[in-house]
Amino acid sequence: MTAESADHVAPALGLSEAGAAELAEKVRFMSNASSYPHPPDQVTAKETHMSWVFLAGDKVFKLKKPVRYPYLDFTSLAARERYCREEVRLNARLAPGIYRRVVAMTRSLSGALALGGKGETVDWLVEMNRLPEECILEARLKEGSVGEDDVERLARTLADFYLSAEHPAVDPDMPFKHFLTEMAENRAVLLRTDLLSDRDGLSALLDRVEAALRGVQERLRERARSGHIVDGHGDLRPEHICLGEPVVIFDCLEFSRDLRLLDPFDEMTFLGMECARLEAAWFGPALIARVAALMGERVPDDLIPVYTALHAVLRARLSLAHLLDPVPREPRKWVPLAKQYLALAEHALVAKE
Repeated sequence: MTAESADHVAPALGLSEAGAAELAEKVRFMSNASSYPHPPDQVTAKETHMSWVFLAGDKVFKLKKPVRYPYLDFTSLAARERYCREEVRLNARLAPGIYRRVVAMTRSLSGALALGGKGETVDWLVEMNRLPEECILEARLKEGSVGEDDVERLARTLADFYLSAEHPAVDPDMPFKHFLTEMAENRAVLLRTDLLSDRDGLSALLDRVEAALRGVQERLRERARSGHIVDGHGDLRPEHICLGEPVVIFDCLEFSRDLRLLDPFDEMTFLGMECARLEAAWFGPALIARVAALMGERVPDDLIPVYTALHAVLRARLSLAHLLDPVPREPRKWVPLAKQYLALAEHALVAKE
C-alpha cells in the first residue's frame, strides 16, 4: 500500500493547540519503529490532507486526522473508527486481502501509547499490507513499461467490478447537478486573482466547460435513468492501481457514498485524464474501449471529452486549493500542476468541438 493523496475544496477546521499537540504525539509514536509489535527496520511517515500514513516494513498504517471539510467530518473518535471500518469494508471489493484490520491506539494509565493495548482507546488506524512501489501504475507509466497485457488485466478487473457493483436507483438529475455544483466551486477558486493571473482566459475556459456540460444534460439524465450509475471506487487514479498478480485497486473513497455514485465511464475517463498528464494519453481510450467490450456496452463517445474537461478543471481547482491552507505543503507544486490540468481541459474541449 502506498500513501494516499487526498484533496479538499476548502481549508479544514483548524485544530486547537491541545488537539494539534495530541496529534503530534500520535505521529511521533507511530514514526518510532519500536512502537510496532514486530519492529520494522525503519518507518516512513507521510502526511496528506486527511491522514498520516506510516510505511513500516511490509505493513502500512493509516491514521485519520481529526479534521472537518465540507464533505467529511473526522473530528470525533467515533467518526474516525466508523470510517476506518468503512475503508476496510469497501476496499475489500478491489483490494481483497490488502486491508487487514482496524487497530486501536490505546493509552495506558501511565500515559504511554500502544497499538492494541489494554488502556483507553484514543484513536483508530487502518492496517494494510504494503504493495510493491514498482508495480504501481503511476510508476510504470513514468518508466514507459505499461503494455497491452496490462490494459487487458486492468480492464477485466474493472469490468468484473462494474458488472457486479451495486446499481442503485438515483435521481436522474443527480449527475448534472453534481457537476454544476462543482463548477461553481471551480469558479470560486480558479478565478481568485491571488492564485492565477489570467482571470479572463480562465473565465472563458470555464464558460466553455459549463456550456459543454449543459449540452449533455439530457444524455446524463439518460445514463442515470437507464441504470448506468454504480457505487464505484470514487478515486480511480494511477497511484491507486497496482499491476501485480492479481491487479489490485486500493484507496477507494470511503467517506461519502454520494461521491462514489457515478457512471463507470466517468470514473475511467478520470483515470485516463490522469494518465494523459503522465504522458500516456493512449492508456485511457484503450482501457475504456476494452472495458466497454467486456461489459457488452458502447462507449459514450459524446460524453468522454466533457467528462475529461470537467475532471481537469476540478483537479486544477483542488491543486490551487492547497495554497489556501494556513501553511501549504509543497507550495511551489500547485500552480504548475493546476496549469497542466487546465491545458488538459482545453485539449478536451478542442477535441469535442
